[in-house]
Amino acid sequence: RMLSGYKPKNDVKDSYKVLELEEGCSLDDVRNSYHNLAKKYHPDSSSGMADSRAFIRVEEAYRVVLGDLAAKQKSDSGEEEEDQFKSKSLQHRHYLSFEGVGIGTPSQREKQYMQFRVDRATEQVLEYRQQRLESRYAGSDLSRAQEVRQSKKVKITQAVERLVEDLIQESMAKGDFDNLSGKGKPLQKFSHSPHIDPMTHNLNRILIDNGYQPEWILLQKEIRETIERLRKSIVASRRKLGEPMTLPEQKQWGRVCEQFAEDIRKLNKRVDNFNLVVPILSRQMVHFSTDKEILRARKTYEAVVEKVSDSGTKENGGEEGKRFGWKSSLLKWLKL
Repeated sequence: RMLSGYKPKNDVKDSYKVLELEEGCSLDDVRNSYHNLAKKYHPDSSSGMADSRAFIRVEEAYRVVLGDLAAKQKSDSGEEEEDQFKSKSLQHRHYLSFEGVGIGTPSQREKQYMQFRVDRATEQVLEYRQQRLESRYAGSDLSRAQEVRQSKKVKITQAVERLVEDLIQESMAKGDFDNLSGKGKPLQKFSHSPHIDPMTHNLNRILIDNGYQPEWILLQKEIRETIERLRKSIVASRRKLGEPMTLPEQKQWGRVCEQFAEDIRKLNKRVDNFNLVVPILSRQMVHFSTDKEILRARKTYEAVVEKVSDSGTKENGGEEGKRFGWKSSLLKWLKL
């Protein structure tokens, strides 16, 4: 109630002077002046001229000026509306419906209005088509040349299709297709399941018989072949360096590991592409870890080295056993 009963003390002229404006200014000028003065006199501002009383006077003047501008705008718009409707106002409310079209009873005027709408829609369609044709043929020579080239391409494509169709018909007339198996017979249904569309199943079967494979299967095969090749290559590189490794060999092994990490990073990008196209969530793949793969390569190398050493010891033990077995057999013969 206190806010609703608030009345500013300043009059209009004093309010314009407080805002440092003149009467007849625009609303944007009033707002800009108020913002500048508020920044200047607001108590919370860092300005050296901050004053709460001056800020209150500026705010009151701003409200008075806004009210004055709103009243002037309202009075101007009301006079324009009155002038606008003085000559166009209808004498009877009855003719305000149906856009003032037709004469007679309301039902007759409704029919006349519907016909008027149909005629108006027809005229709008004709105007739209005319504008579209004008815009199409009002283009530059470049657009016309592009249309000519495109029409030539279409004509060439149609000519090739007609030639191929003529060759097929000629071959059929000669009897080149008579020796085909299953001529004149319908395609066999490859599945008797009632839940599968026969046409879709037949198309899939034809694609499979002709060697077609989905993209995700090809990607999966490529990823598996790539990781196997990388694993074999890093194990082979480790075997070439030997055990124990010297300082140059350690540097060379570091370079091999860096190249292996780069190859794994590229392979993980292929894994991301595979996960985007695979239709089954359970078939998605996880990223390959560089550290785990290097550790796996070291274990594989150690297993290979142990296997080679064990086979060497077995061969040596077999030769010694043969020699001692010959001596023991000779001693036994002498005793006998």
